[in-house]
Amino acid sequence: MRPLALDRAARADALAALRESASDGAAPLDVLVIGGGVVGAGCALDAATRGLTTGLVEARDLASGTSSRSSKLIHGGLRYLEMLDFALVAEALAERSLLVERLAPHLVRPIPFLYPLTHRGWERAYAGTGVAMYDSMALLSGKARGVPRHRHLTRRKALRRMPALRKDALVGAIEYYDGQVDDARHTMMLARTAASYGAHVATRTRVTGMLREGERVTGVVVRDLEAGEEFEIRASQVVNATGVWTDETQAMVGERGQFHVRASKGVHLVVPRDRIQGESGLILRTEKSVLFVIPWKRHWIIGTTDTDWALSMDHPAASRTDIDYLLEHVNSVLATPLTHADVEGVYAGLRPLLRGESEATSTLSREHAVSHAVPGLVVVAGGKYTTYRVMARDAIDAAADALGVRLARAIPPCVTEDVPLLGADGFAGLWNRRGLLARRSGLHEVRIEHLLRRYGALVEEVLALIEADPTLAEPVGGADDYLRAEIVYAVTHEGARHLDDVLTRRTRISIETFDRGTASVEEVARLVAGPLGWGAEQVAREVEHYLARVEAERESQTMPDDETADAARMGAPDVVPVLEGPLAE
Repeated sequence: MRPLALDRAARADALAALRESASDGAAPLDVLVIGGGVVGAGCALDAATRGLTTGLVEARDLASGTSSRSSKLIHGGLRYLEMLDFALVAEALAERSLLVERLAPHLVRPIPFLYPLTHRGWERAYAGTGVAMYDSMALLSGKARGVPRHRHLTRRKALRRMPALRKDALVGAIEYYDGQVDDARHTMMLARTAASYGAHVATRTRVTGMLREGERVTGVVVRDLEAGEEFEIRASQVVNATGVWTDETQAMVGERGQFHVRASKGVHLVVPRDRIQGESGLILRTEKSVLFVIPWKRHWIIGTTDTDWALSMDHPAASRTDIDYLLEHVNSVLATPLTHADVEGVYAGLRPLLRGESEATSTLSREHAVSHAVPGLVVVAGGKYTTYRVMARDAIDAAADALGVRLARAIPPCVTEDVPLLGADGFAGLWNRRGLLARRSGLHEVRIEHLLRRYGALVEEVLALIEADPTLAEPVGGADDYLRAEIVYAVTHEGARHLDDVLTRRTRISIETFDRGTASVEEVARLVAGPLGWGAEQVAREVEHYLARVEAERESQTMPDDETADAARMGAPDVVPVLEGPLAE
């Protein structure tokens, strides 16, 4: 299996194959997945590696919704132990081990967390029992634990690990480990791996309707948003993996679903690493849930909120109230409080929770559900990022059962437990050779480490771009954590089609710089214009749109509530390409 580059040509080929499925005499796809988040990409990989002809369509960019706006953790969920949801925790810990050890060691790595203790005696015993159970369940899953064991710390040792903490904020601590992932990169790698196994992946392709024969769903109608053309895709089984848009997609078949999804907004702040002195993350109790302070390269991520959201699903907005809530809670344990001036970036995402009786979103289930809503249509919803592979397996199992009956043959079982993502194979060996790679390429070893953690064994493709054009070895102006080669690679290999895709998801420049990427946008536009075939008009439009998006987000973050924040954020609509197709007039 050779890595497939998700470039302009690959998208054109995918669209041609999807369109061909509806032509006279052609066979329909076995499976068409709607939704390019982590679950949809996981479904495409699962189906493709079972030998099924597979398509994946996404209305915007890969991971453009929930899957780029999480806490960026691969974890079992300590708080679910307290809720006695042992099955969910065990399942998630097994997946954590798989990702760290086998499936994506280049993208998922262990990070430490301190759990500060505020009461003597009983709390250490209570919390210690929970964390010990957490570690034990990882081993009992039958997989390697993948992360170091927990340890108990005195207050002195805890303060050595986290000097930023107030001395009166703890009497001791427990340090444990979980996994961290760049969620958007991982989702993109899932989709790219699926494409390398034969899945037809097309972003900026919006489903506008369902095709039916009697009560059976037989495909979809889509609009190619880049060209403005509408066409049909035929498929024996359609999988609705649209997360918080599940109900909206389900409504296209005019049927009431067996379950419904409720959106919960989670807001995160990004602050520079030097604003909080420490070597470990933090997990803190709040009156509603828990708060994480997470190491993130040269930054910290602080989150999250957990509030009901019923406004724009495309662009959930963070309000001033959200930001104040997070600052207030993290400052309750910091010796030097953070202020609004310390905040580099803010992002808001929506969790797709299965709707229940509770009014509090923090108590709704993080388990997932799969149903055959109508013949030919499988719906998968709920769950958490960590268990995406299990969700995908269950969804494709349901599709395969129905497909096997129609084709009168058995469909192979799921094999994704043994299918590493692109870049995983050979990563350990290249990591050990990082010094040699640095000398060969002329880059500093720290740069090579950065590249290996983002691309794994695919780093050679990035280095090849630099060898062909040495100017690509230079850092991006205003965002020197990233090389110019990474910007070009995002559009030549990783499916990025707009500045927003590059600055927000293929890199994290939009949340890792105080200017939110506005100092880099002109240079980035020049770098990607050639590979994307942009003329001057599209370059200007892309830059204008990105600047307007940043301005709208900044304005929304000064608003007092969700309604006014949403109205401000919606002031910057999605970018529209300069069309050359039927909609050009």
